[in-house]
Amino acid sequence: MSVKLSILLAFSCLFTLPAFAQEKSKKELKAEQELKKQKEIEALIDSKNFAFEAQKATPQGGRLLNLDYNTYFLKFNEANTTCDLPFFGRAYNVAYGGDGGIKFEGVPENTRIEKSKKKIIVRSTVKGKNDVYDLLLTVFFNGDASLSVNSNNRAPISYDGVVEAPKTDEVKK
Repeated sequence: MSVKLSILLAFSCLFTLPAFAQEKSKKELKAEQELKKQKEIEALIDSKNFAFEAQKATPQGGRLLNLDYNTYFLKFNEANTTCDLPFFGRAYNVAYGGDGGIKFEGVPENTRIEKSKKKIIVRSTVKGKNDVYDLLLTVFFNGDASLSVNSNNRAPISYDGVVEAPKTDEVKK
């Protein structure tokens, strides 16, 4: 009886071991998820239609400031780029009575995309109503991003946040 039991046990081990060998490890699953996210980010940047949501601001010579509200953004599109970001720092020539933020809308010019192993760099120039803005967006493959804004009338400032697909506006009834 014990011989039959040992043979049965040996056969059951032979049939269950290949099932365990086909399971993916946590490391392999994580690598697959990272590759999937990387492909999504690359496709988003290549489409030149994405949104940057600012979470932190770092003015020149200043300390890191957390932005409490998720209302600060840069919507990048080949046809029209819209920006609404807070500004902290030195302004050289700003209209009297303005709200002090970086707000502009315009067509991006000289857009260049550079890809490397760990990030994508997007450079562009946008002419707003009263100023010219040089944008340098560094996007990492996990979706995190850093945006540096240089203009003629203000000191440089950088923002940390995330890049995502632009949200579509729902029609209100």
